[in-house]
Amino acid sequence: MNAGRIWPALLLAALVLTWPGRLAAQAIQRSMYVSVITDAGAPVPDLGPPDFIVREDNVAREVLHVEPATDPMQVAVLVDTSQQARNDIAYMRTALPPFVATLTEGAVKSEVAIIGFGERPTTLSDYTTSRATLQKGVDRIWSQQGSGAYLLDAITEISEGFKKKESRRPVIVAIAAEGAEYSFRQYDQVLEALAGGGAAFYAIMLGTPSSSVSQEAISRNIVLDRGPNNSGGRREQLLSAIALGEKLKQLGDQLTHMYKVTYARPQSLIPPEKVTVAATGAGRTAHGTLIKDDKGRR
Repeated sequence: MNAGRIWPALLLAALVLTWPGRLAAQAIQRSMYVSVITDAGAPVPDLGPPDFIVREDNVAREVLHVEPATDPMQVAVLVDTSQQARNDIAYMRTALPPFVATLTEGAVKSEVAIIGFGERPTTLSDYTTSRATLQKGVDRIWSQQGSGAYLLDAITEISEGFKKKESRRPVIVAIAAEGAEYSFRQYDQVLEALAGGGAAFYAIMLGTPSSSVSQEAISRNIVLDRGPNNSGGRREQLLSAIALGEKLKQLGDQLTHMYKVTYARPQSLIPPEKVTVAATGAGRTAHGTLIKDDKGRR
């Protein structure tokens, strides 16, 4: 046999044997915090890799492993203290303490801050795990006579703070009465800040949806539509604040029973524009938030 023909054959065999290893070496691992709930809003327990489908720009990725999300959260609770929320304040003050207790005293002890956004964003209680300190913040929740709501400004400032502090697992929970919006930021500025801060955004709106066509109202509606969807959060609409306590209890259970889902992404100079996660099985809904890598990228 011609020796010149043997060497190419051996080289081809070697490439075939090492190719899977090279592919594995080229792949990188990315992770998401994912909540999976039933149609009734209850967390779904005991899920593993076969129960998740992760796609980047509609291309399915391999789910490597799934574990409970045990990293502490940094939760900014934004509460409407404007005049339009005056009839909802009592329900907020009643519903928030159990919600705070769930976040700060469970298996995952998270830091919580309470920020009012009537007239201007105002910190009522800074980030802490202390229920006593947070209760003082709850006690400071009052409707400010003659004030307007500055929800979009509050979202922007909190998101910029998360980015500056490089918060590992930020969450924004906004409780707002339907009505006029007085923020100076436009929706594109708010969404950009929200994406930069990396927070999962949950919005609970109280009352009948506003029919205002003002520029501020349009910006608010766009943020409330795109923000939760883009960040892995959700928007809830409660026609009455009476249901706020039950809704916050449900949200507390969801936040404290999430998964950390790790999947393989091929090496690429261009990051994906869209990452989605879904849960297999009927009656299950999944929402995910990408975790920053060591360089602060998603």
